Order: sequence, then C-alpha cells, then structure tokens
Amino acid sequence: MTYSFWELKNWFTHVDYTIVGSGIVGLHCALRLRERFPQAKILVLERGILPQGASTKNAGFACFGSISEVIDDLKTHSEEEVIQLIQKRWEGLQLLRKNIGDTALDFKPHGGYELFLKEDESLYQECLQKIPFVNDLLKPLFKSDVFAREMDRFDFKGIHEYVVFNPFEAQIDTGNMMQALLQKTAAAGVLILNQMEVKNHYENNHQVQVELEQLSFSTQKLLFTTNGFAGGLTQNAVRPARAQVLITEPISDLDIRGTFHLDRGYYYFRNFENRILLGGGRNLDFEGETTTELETTAKIQNRLDQLLKEVILPGKEVTIAHRWSGIMGIGNSKKPIVERLSEHTYCGVRMGGMGVAIGSLVGKELADLI
Repeated sequence: MTYSFWELKNWFTHVDYTIVGSGIVGLHCALRLRERFPQAKILVLERGILPQGASTKNAGFACFGSISEVIDDLKTHSEEEVIQLIQKRWEGLQLLRKNIGDTALDFKPHGGYELFLKEDESLYQECLQKIPFVNDLLKPLFKSDVFAREMDRFDFKGIHEYVVFNPFEAQIDTGNMMQALLQKTAAAGVLILNQMEVKNHYENNHQVQVELEQLSFSTQKLLFTTNGFAGGLTQNAVRPARAQVLITEPISDLDIRGTFHLDRGYYYFRNFENRILLGGGRNLDFEGETTTELETTAKIQNRLDQLLKEVILPGKEVTIAHRWSGIMGIGNSKKPIVERLSEHTYCGVRMGGMGVAIGSLVGKELADLI
C-alpha cells in the first residue's frame, strides 16, 4: 500500500503529539493535551479495530476496591499508599463522570457488595472484623463509612449470611462510555487511526521517529498508553493479565441489582439490564493468564459457569449469550506508572485492573508531564 500526498500531509506531517493506544488513558491524555495546546496536531494510533486491551472489554464496574481487596493491599502497601491509590481511583471516577456525563455512561449507583463463599471462612471473619478499621482509614476521603455488614437479600447459595455493602460503587455501560469518549476526542480535532501498530521508534534531532508497518513519520513527543501491552517499555514492570468474562441471555424476573465481588476481587459479577455479566478466575491459572492472547479457556469458563449455576442463580435455567476476554496491566505495585522514559518519550501504564476508575486521571497526569 502507498499513501497519497494528501494522506501524508494531513495525518503524518508536523505531528506534535503521538499517543499509542486509544483506550481510556490514551483518549483522556489526548483531551488534556488539546486543553493545554489548542493548536497542536495530536495523533492517536490504535493497533486494533477497536481499543485492543481492556477499555472496551471490561465489566463496567465503577469501583475502587472491595473490603477484601483493600485488606489484601494493606499487606503489600503502606496505609498511606493504599489511601492514595483509593483517592486516585475515586478522583478518576469523578473525572470520567465529568468528562463524559452520567447519561452517556449509563451510570447506575446501585452500590457494591462483597460475598464470601462458605469455604472462605477465615477471609470472611477477617473482613467483618476489619470493617471499622478500614472505615476509619477512608473516612477523611469519603466523609462517611464506606463498608457496612448486611444480610444477603439476593438469595445467593453457598455463601456466608452477611455480605459487605459499599454505597459508593456503581455500574456503567462500557460500550457507551468508549463511544462517547471517542466522539468527544474526535470532536476536539484529535486524529484517531485504527489498525496502526507501532513497530519501532527512535529519537533523533529533537524528535521521535515512529515506524509503522508501511510508513515512518516523525513526532515531537511520543506517549505510550498501552497498559497490559507495555511490558517491553518499562523493563517488565508491567505484566499482562487476561480477564475472562461471560454474559447470559436475558433472564425473566431477575432481581439482582448492583456490582458484586467474590474472593478478593478475583471474581466479579453484575446485572446488565436483565442479564448477568460474570468475570474473573485468573487466580486458577496465574501463569496461563499472564498473556496478551485474547482467548477464553475451558478451565476458567467452567468455573464461571459453576459459580453462575451454584451460587448466583441456583435452580434457574440460564443460557450463555457470549464469552470474551480482555488484557489488564499489573505489576508488583498497584500504583500506575506515569513517567518520562527519555527526552521525548513518555508512558502512562499499569492500571492494576482498575482502568475504569483510574484511567482518566492517569491520562491527564501523563499529558501534564509535558
């Protein structure tokens, strides 16, 4: 394929900022750059037909961590680090709502619940016991208690009688969110090109040369927002983590509303209208799920099917409509990496499975590095 003079002139000449990745982080970065530099030429390159990682493939949870996840994080991070992480996630969610609007997000503040399987006795007791401590920790941020013990009113099976409720959680429509974000970014005069994979890049003469499949061009600054696909950029500080998901066909008389967590966040489900969307299971095969392959596996899907039939909707006939997977970016720390890699190259990666919450803020912080 050869490009015309017009294509080269309008899309690939005098480029000020090139962003690699058109997900939540990349598009928020582009919008913030447009705010700061109204006349700049901003180009977003996406290797997929749609955003390739998790931005269009997540479960649509507007959350910042269940009680067991927070307790788990406190074992590997300081109290101050955990508070900062939750604050960033919360601020990121508010920024996402401000930028896109609750109507476009289909934002539904039903609250979130954590359930505990009967076999998770020690986790259950630990979480109930530590609710006051965690609430005290988060009170300066939320000005009220975040977690409360409640009776299970959804008739789940095989779980302990109490669930932990969080009124600050909500659902969003992931597809609507990304469509609205893409439209807003395009309307801001940002150029977005799909099926454009960056093969290589190198700096020369105060610019970065970007090599694509059949084209090379120069840009003043290059910003990577590739999250789970960013391993090579950051000396392996980011590992891919695949998340598998399923959604049912519509279910009559479905009386489940909200976002739900199980087993320290490794499983999660919600209603979408009158369907159940359920995902997780990475902990069944950490090694196998450290991959960028967008596939599903029998081992994990079978466990999701089992949870659906035995715990979430016992005794109901359920048909699965669709199964898919997405790629998250994780590492030894839950803190995102927002940094300058070299004179003209930057990255905003490692969302730690919290891209919906933290992605908008990471995009803004990345743009503000310049």
